[in-house]
Amino acid sequence: MTKQNNAKFAFYYLLSLVALIFMAISVGLIVFGIINKSIPDINANSWNIDNQFKFAISALIIATPIYFILTRLIRQGLKKGEILPDSEVRRWLTYLIIFVASVIILGFLIGVINSFLSGELTTRFILKALSVFVIAGLVFAYYFYDIKQDDLEKSDKMAKIFFFISLGLLLAAFVSVWFFIESPKTARYRRLDQLTLNQINMLESSINSYYAKNKELPGSLADIFKDENSFAEFKNKWKIDYRKLDEDRFELCAYFNLAAKEREPDYYLPGDRQSFQAGYSCLPGNLWEVNLLETRATIKAL
Repeated sequence: MTKQNNAKFAFYYLLSLVALIFMAISVGLIVFGIINKSIPDINANSWNIDNQFKFAISALIIATPIYFILTRLIRQGLKKGEILPDSEVRRWLTYLIIFVASVIILGFLIGVINSFLSGELTTRFILKALSVFVIAGLVFAYYFYDIKQDDLEKSDKMAKIFFFISLGLLLAAFVSVWFFIESPKTARYRRLDQLTLNQINMLESSINSYYAKNKELPGSLADIFKDENSFAEFKNKWKIDYRKLDEDRFELCAYFNLAAKEREPDYYLPGDRQSFQAGYSCLPGNLWEVNLLETRATIKAL
């Protein structure tokens, strides 16, 4: 075997290792996320679960074809004699793959046990542990068998079995995750609404600064930003409307893509802003100075 073949197949093995890592982690994240969503716990964080779903889907789309293509190229190299079954490159890099896979599996198990000791439900712990053992068993069974097998015909049969089992597992994970994750369209709507809420909070802060300085609410947004060139751009981009209701009450109105009840509970909304509907909706403004005086009066009365 030439040095050129050594370098080529070392590249194949190392890149397949990286792809295998992404595949194993992605399947684990999907399975863990589905378990977390199917068996709710008080410590569940839906926003983080959705993020790990998105990472896992992206990784599977890229890593899966790369891994199977490289594995096929390695098998073809073995058949053509470009790399020998007992070559040092094949053995060293196969054991490297097993070693790295072992480290990842240990990390998953440590995380599962840590969550259990932190109070996670026993059912979730058992299901997660089982899923880790299934993923680990599949990877270890294939590579340990393959590295000890000199008969290419038997090795090819094992490779085909591994291919169909792993492909079935990957497809099952990839298809299942779409039943538990929001669509890209909904995710975009949620992000745009969050930006609108952020701008409303900033505008509310400016209104409070105006009130603290002038001891009255502004008649319009123009009163606040008349000395700032950014007002026109702000108004046109976010289309937030200000309404003065009386001397110490106001509201801010804007268009929302989703109703407040459709938002994940991880997105914090103050109690008086949890009832807006999809479409044009108004949120009550908070006048901090007035609220503070009312709070002090209540405390004094008690």
